[in-house]
Amino acid sequence: MLNSHQRLNVEHPNNIKIYDHSRSINRFKYNEDQDNFHQWLVGFTDGDGSFSVIRSAEGKWTLFFKLTQSTYNLRAIYFIKKQLGVGSVYVDSDCNKADFRIRDRKSIGSKIIPIFDKYPLLTSKYFSYQKFKKAYEILENPNLSTKEKDNLLLNLKSEQMPIDYISPAWEAVNYEVNNTNDAKSIMSKFWLIGFTEAEGSFYLVSKDKTRIVHAFEITQKLDSIVLKAISLILGINFAKKTTYYTVVTTNSRAISNIIDYYSKTMKGMKAVEFRIWARSFVKHKGNYEKLSKIRDNIRIMRKVRLNENFLVHKKDKD
Repeated sequence: MLNSHQRLNVEHPNNIKIYDHSRSINRFKYNEDQDNFHQWLVGFTDGDGSFSVIRSAEGKWTLFFKLTQSTYNLRAIYFIKKQLGVGSVYVDSDCNKADFRIRDRKSIGSKIIPIFDKYPLLTSKYFSYQKFKKAYEILENPNLSTKEKDNLLLNLKSEQMPIDYISPAWEAVNYEVNNTNDAKSIMSKFWLIGFTEAEGSFYLVSKDKTRIVHAFEITQKLDSIVLKAISLILGINFAKKTTYYTVVTTNSRAISNIIDYYSKTMKGMKAVEFRIWARSFVKHKGNYEKLSKIRDNIRIMRKVRLNENFLVHKKDKD
């Protein structure tokens, strides 16, 4: 798994499971179906998560699973903590960023590894996860001495991800996405919602001095296959820029489809922004004055939310 994939000229299997992307996902079902939450969590992690193997001293190693968000979106971080039942939330000294962290190896073994083994990461973060899992297995091996573990972990930590690495989750479609069925066979709706919650943007943009339109965008520096799949599922354009890849649209029909797709799905502050964005499209599309005011109100809401979180956490520290 730590080597680059090989592209094989093979026929696509006929029994690939196609995830159901047609139905709306009620937000309360996350509490009822852990599999759905786990897929959402993998998507969120593919967007804003990390797996770290850290050596603090000779023979002393720590594993970190971490999710990072602006404190504006603390509600998503606390939702994850509640669902997993383990881990801690840390807010930086400036109250700008918040981390959800798990470093307890018992919790990593019982909670994190089973989830990410069952629902593989779709981005190149899969490579980091495999190193993380191997490090866990080395640290938990009672037959290895401290020195042996130290040497094995140093070698593991030095391994570099190949430049053209693609998550082996895409092997079932021969590491290429050529149609919507290919995309849907690998990428579940819950994964895409989680990824969008971490990386997506629903926003209003000025086209000229008299026109404001609704826009949706997701960007990535790596993992073009992921964005190609998203573009096929959502029916929007995929583009390669100088330093990144993007799926973006301001097309009215595409925006309508995106509103239907994401209705009643997200958990954090992006859910609030999405509802305002979607409602303004239905009620005020083409109304420059109304949309300009709504855009200003969203900006004010972000500032107020950040200030509220700053005051709360400053009070806790004092």
